[in-house]
Amino acid sequence: MVNKLLHPQEIETFYVIPTLRRYLALYLKEQGMKQKDIASLLMINTATISQYQSNKRGHQIDFDKNMLAEIKKSAVRIKDRMNYLREIQHLLRLIRSTKTLCEIHKKFSDVPKGCEPAETGCHPHEPALVQCT
Repeated sequence: MVNKLLHPQEIETFYVIPTLRRYLALYLKEQGMKQKDIASLLMINTATISQYQSNKRGHQIDFDKNMLAEIKKSAVRIKDRMNYLREIQHLLRLIRSTKTLCEIHKKFSDVPKGCEPAETGCHPHEPALVQCT
């Protein structure tokens, strides 16, 4: 356990999002997309994708099979950057609502005893989707 209290948003930023990018990149490559196209779509360097493949980056979280299946479905839906943003947000909402974020938070942070998402506001009832304009 870490001797530091990280906010759930920090956990998402430092651990969850990099892991989601890793899996999305790997699944997009599985679909036959070229590494340079994946890098452009996800706005990352091609070297980052190589690091994902060799488990040097984005490997600190082990998602369960249901979450991996959901990430794979998201990868199929990603055709442009707007889809990418939409799918990342979908996956983050899912991670919050299934308490997966809580499990990850406890792994990387000194979470106070009795910490509950409803009490801290980590994932209140999801509001209706709002379209960016």
